[in-house]
Amino acid sequence: MNNLNRIYKESLGLLTDFYQLTMSYGYFRKGMAEREAVFNLFFRSNPFSGGYTVMAGLSQVIDYLNNFKFTADDVSYLSTLKDSDGHHYFDESFLKYLEGMKFECTIDAQPDGSIIFPHEPVIRVRGPLIQCQILETPLLTIVGQAALIATKASRITSVTGDEPVMEFGLRRAQGIDGALTGSLSSYIGGCHSTSNVLAGKLFGIPVSGTHSHSWVMAFQSELEAFQAYADVMPGNCVLLVDTYDTLEGVKKAVKVGLDLKEKDKKLKAIRVDSGDLAYLSIEARKILDDAGLTDTKIVGSNDLDEYLISTLKDQGAKITMWGVGTKLITSFDQPALGQVYKMTAIRNEKGEWENRIKLSEQNIKINMPGILNVRRFYLNDKMAGDMIFDERDKMDDYRIIAPDDFTKRKKFSMETDYKDLLQPVFKEGAQVYQVPSFNDSRNYHLQQRNLLDASSRRLVNPHVYPVGLEPKLFERRAELILKLRNK
Repeated sequence: MNNLNRIYKESLGLLTDFYQLTMSYGYFRKGMAEREAVFNLFFRSNPFSGGYTVMAGLSQVIDYLNNFKFTADDVSYLSTLKDSDGHHYFDESFLKYLEGMKFECTIDAQPDGSIIFPHEPVIRVRGPLIQCQILETPLLTIVGQAALIATKASRITSVTGDEPVMEFGLRRAQGIDGALTGSLSSYIGGCHSTSNVLAGKLFGIPVSGTHSHSWVMAFQSELEAFQAYADVMPGNCVLLVDTYDTLEGVKKAVKVGLDLKEKDKKLKAIRVDSGDLAYLSIEARKILDDAGLTDTKIVGSNDLDEYLISTLKDQGAKITMWGVGTKLITSFDQPALGQVYKMTAIRNEKGEWENRIKLSEQNIKINMPGILNVRRFYLNDKMAGDMIFDERDKMDDYRIIAPDDFTKRKKFSMETDYKDLLQPVFKEGAQVYQVPSFNDSRNYHLQQRNLLDASSRRLVNPHVYPVGLEPKLFERRAELILKLRNK
């Protein structure tokens, strides 16, 4: 795809935090740069106080990794950096090493559109320590915002069901990159289209839109404006009716709709963007139906989110298409996912794997050691629980133990259907994963969401989906914690 290269002509090699490079220089100087290590990207809690999260951003990660390099211009810039004593941060041998470095990592990941949960590895990176370290920041940057907005879109579209959601957030997005990431992630999360034409071009997302109030204000009357728009857009006539008086605007739209009907065209929809959307949509539906325009849809917009849409539906609103902008594209009620990237294993000087763990006074911040994967169990065609396990262990039974409470356990029979979730993406630097179309990722998400019990999908106080550690991993983690705390 290489969409990142289409957007950014500049090398992205320096899209990393400075401390990644200072640590990398340290690894280089201490002879550790090529030592094999394993890092996991994961997150600690579901956003929006919800019951699940949606994976997104993997396609952009793949684009980034296929073009991972430090150019001569990147290295030239790094050579100018000096510390407070006036000494160069990096010596010439390190800079030459960076310029000649080729991506060699093995990457496994959960696909875009997947239902993901806290503590589980979403992306696993295995390879030379220096490369694993440098990749921390760009991977977190790419995946965090993408997954956050895909999750928000999924929550919204789970409320609207079969009623289309149009993502209208471009003008309120947090910059150009935020807009493009938001449009793509919203689509993967279930939205039907975007107003962002560049996103449509780059990602093949359907584009949609109506007209603004300025169109109406540019004409001598609202009716003239509607007639003109119907004249130039007879196959996509959606009229914004609330510039002056909403219900009077609907009556004028009806006149245009009847004219279109005589020409074997139709008024596709009207849009209401202000006021009491429940009341206005109910009254508008009556006016349209009384005129025989029963197939004309009603679009609702105006700072919508999943909660407001749910409330409108409870009030009997007759809106059947939804335009959602600011609160989706900006992830209005939660600005960051809070994902992290931690080392879980490293080979010692003898070539043997040593498990690694980060301690904390907060149990939620203690990560899982080892070379990890996730096994998802299914009962009665529904997701039933996830087990985080070390691929090096042989499993004696299918028990899962909550990482933060050893008394919370769940057991599955050895005959239970399951799927291991991490899929090979790169093998020693070579891509082995066939990237699905964004439409396929969207459909995959909708299918996966249906496998999650409704109790875990509800907006308020969702049921906590069971995620736990395989017993050997649980014991190993506990032993490491005690060993490190008793040092």
